[in-house]
Amino acid sequence: MRQARAIILSVVALAVAFNLALTYPLATAHAQEQQSGRGALSGTLTDASGANVAGAQIYLINPQQAVLNATKSDTEGRFKFADMPAGTYELRVTHRGFDNRRLSVKLASRETTDVAVTLEVNRIEERITVTAESGQAADRDRVAQQVNVIPESNILQRTTAVLAQVADEEVGVNLQRTSPTIGGIFVRGLTGKNVAVYVDGVRYTTSAQRGGISTFFNLNEPSSLRAVEILRGPNSAQYGSDSLGGTVNLVSRVPGFGGEEPETHGELNTFFTSADLSFGGNTLVTYGTRRFGLLANVNARRVNNLRPAGGIDSHSSITRFLGLPSDILGSRLTDTAFTQYGGTFHANYAPANDQQFIFHYQRAQQDGGKRYDQTLGGDGNLISDLRNLMLDFGYVRYLKQGVGFFDNGSVTASYNTQREERVNQGGRGNPRGNITHQPERTKVFGLSASLDKQFTRHNTFLVGADFYRETVDAPAFTVNPVAGTTVLSRPRIPDGARYITTGIYAQDVLEAIPERLRLSMAVRYHVASYRSRAENAAIVNGRPLFPDDSLREDSFSGRFGAVATVARGLNLSFNYSRGFRAPNITDLGTLGLVGNGFEVDALSAIALGGQIGTNAGADAISSGRPVAVLRSEHSNNFDGGLHFRRKRFDTDLTLFLTDLNNSISQQTLILPPGATGQFLGDQQITRQLPTGAVIVGLSTNPVLVRANFEDARLYGLEYTLDARLHRDLTFGGNFTMIRAYSKATGLPPNIEGGTPPATAFLRLRYEPAGKRYFVEAYSTLADEQTRLSSLDLADRRTGAARSRNDIRDFFNNGARARGLVQLDSFGVLRLVETNETLRQVQDRLLPPGTVQNGILVAGDGTVVPLFTRLPGYGLFNLRGGFRVGERSNIFLDFENIGDKSYRAPSWGIDGAGRSLTARYQYRF
Repeated sequence: MRQARAIILSVVALAVAFNLALTYPLATAHAQEQQSGRGALSGTLTDASGANVAGAQIYLINPQQAVLNATKSDTEGRFKFADMPAGTYELRVTHRGFDNRRLSVKLASRETTDVAVTLEVNRIEERITVTAESGQAADRDRVAQQVNVIPESNILQRTTAVLAQVADEEVGVNLQRTSPTIGGIFVRGLTGKNVAVYVDGVRYTTSAQRGGISTFFNLNEPSSLRAVEILRGPNSAQYGSDSLGGTVNLVSRVPGFGGEEPETHGELNTFFTSADLSFGGNTLVTYGTRRFGLLANVNARRVNNLRPAGGIDSHSSITRFLGLPSDILGSRLTDTAFTQYGGTFHANYAPANDQQFIFHYQRAQQDGGKRYDQTLGGDGNLISDLRNLMLDFGYVRYLKQGVGFFDNGSVTASYNTQREERVNQGGRGNPRGNITHQPERTKVFGLSASLDKQFTRHNTFLVGADFYRETVDAPAFTVNPVAGTTVLSRPRIPDGARYITTGIYAQDVLEAIPERLRLSMAVRYHVASYRSRAENAAIVNGRPLFPDDSLREDSFSGRFGAVATVARGLNLSFNYSRGFRAPNITDLGTLGLVGNGFEVDALSAIALGGQIGTNAGADAISSGRPVAVLRSEHSNNFDGGLHFRRKRFDTDLTLFLTDLNNSISQQTLILPPGATGQFLGDQQITRQLPTGAVIVGLSTNPVLVRANFEDARLYGLEYTLDARLHRDLTFGGNFTMIRAYSKATGLPPNIEGGTPPATAFLRLRYEPAGKRYFVEAYSTLADEQTRLSSLDLADRRTGAARSRNDIRDFFNNGARARGLVQLDSFGVLRLVETNETLRQVQDRLLPPGTVQNGILVAGDGTVVPLFTRLPGYGLFNLRGGFRVGERSNIFLDFENIGDKSYRAPSWGIDGAGRSLTARYQYRF
């Protein structure tokens, strides 16, 4: 820790000295020039055939999403912005006959910058990033941070069900999908708590988020976004806590200003997908005057039960506990349907040329969602509902040019409310089991501000600060369906808990050698504070359900990057970044059923004399280390890249290494002998293994506890290629390889979510110039993943562990409740499909005294994973689009043509089988 801090402080000192030595002498010499520093931008628009494009709307937008000016292209495709402040901007071009186009432009003082813009239908990629460096709009090849930029056309193509599907086809990132509704994004092998999410520069991640999943990520509406930018590698210096693996930035669509007369534009999108019989769409309308812009978008979609490949669910409880194929109950997966709807409202108002107000509000809701991996998709329970998932998110931002010494200033106030209610009944489908209700509402109030200054060779020197205060309302109660009684119970996280994150940061981007060497650096000091009070807890048996608890953590984070242009089109990059993650409310206060089983908080475990197990499985023994209060995690990331771009060829190669230090992992809880009968919250310990591991009624896996247990290392390779083989034919693809291991043991680390396998994506596109259509064949290839951790093997979503006791519980409860097990004429329960008794089913699946997947089945409680690896797969797909006039577009996507089964780590549902998606878009 001291060594790491010393490194960061050294970087800070060098950055400050560098700034003092170079910035301020230049500032004095060029002060008068900068005060009057105005520039101009001109350009020409053409289509892919070279024809001029007239009547396109063109907007000049600063990196804080303020529309500074707007114009239209003339009959020769030309446009111009005169007398604009020098700086870097996003140029956005819209025309109803083409995909929207974004690119970065730099306006120099007293000069006119000329650009040539080509508009395309179904554009493959964008190269501009507005999130990799605060206050900067830059070409991604010119920033040291590796970044994926996903344009709005690709967002709409990929997100047939949920937003997390934008990760498909991207290098360095993977889709994580716990249930049909809940999902997130892996960034360099890390997901959930290790990946921060921001919307327009406002923190969307909350301290109540779960460890390996993102419950509310998919409540963001895809059609309201103009880009998704994924920063690969930590960037805590800019984004604070949780950016250990990377950061996902959602960039909202914004309205444009009109001309002399008000202008109204918009679009309609509809879609249908056969795999889950989903359908829906959105209506988006913009209205603009010279100083006012307004955008409104309403959306709704219905996703019905999914058909996996061959109609078979590989991890179904029917397969896991009965050894039968899942399609005996049909080829579509019950409990996988849901409805989602909402809207977005965004307004820009410029009272003067140097000021702008931005107001943004979005509302979303999911109804009918279920944790399929806890019902038929895994545990066999009857009830596992995700009720009332609701989001209210908004911010107000004020931007001002010329704030004293600084060129620009911004202040943002935000409010974020995320609500849900988990309703669970355990017991492997026991209809008489208690039903727990755990409603949660996290409320976040945020403030952030920044000031930036441009100098002759400094693109942006920026200082900023942010503050987020979170409170959680989490009452909980339990219903006994037999007695009809209701009692207060221990919530997943403490009711009334409070969490504060705040930080100050500075950033500088220097053109050390103009057009040859670009340096960037940033540093942040961050503080996190947690508090919960027993006075907010319900009193059960004369005691509060949770005690007083508090924690304060602080840390320095930083980054330094360099991009060297060694030849025309050839860049070399290096980036070092230090990530920081303070333990959040979920880490510190969770007690209850989670994705990997039943988890207990540290204070409860300490009170019972708990020790940390050697792994997260039933075979764990005591490590000899007592459970302790959690401390912060850190990551140190190094990556180097090569970027080569020519007119017909574009390739990138990146090597990275990330060390996770003091990593928080889930380990088996070991208690002293005689723990049976004691309580963890409101759950009684029903069984204790000889090793000291304990089990409660809600889960047959051993109870878990979070601990700073191990240091881990992840390293890998990322490669992309795009080549124009012919004027009308392009080939592209990417490859990602990640390997993770514990530094202590060399084994796969117990990082929630697991590690994705090596993955490749390939595409071949035919798009004749001057025509109105394109056709593209594309494929996703994944290697098998044999490196599963003990946490992965115990996870119902990955290893699907089971014991003879689990088989007994499902046979007598969930299987019987669903009619799969019935009494015969002699009053004996038998599996209808095979006429077997319980003992016969147990002996067929887990015969005592034999070795299954390397584990000796020694007794009814021995837990054996159904899967010790995830098989590789290859998917072949075909898609195409056709433009009807200038207003309408039709898009078709035929996916998984071979109907191949596939599944990734920590997925609670198999991938879709053969499927056809049809989409129609109308612009006006």
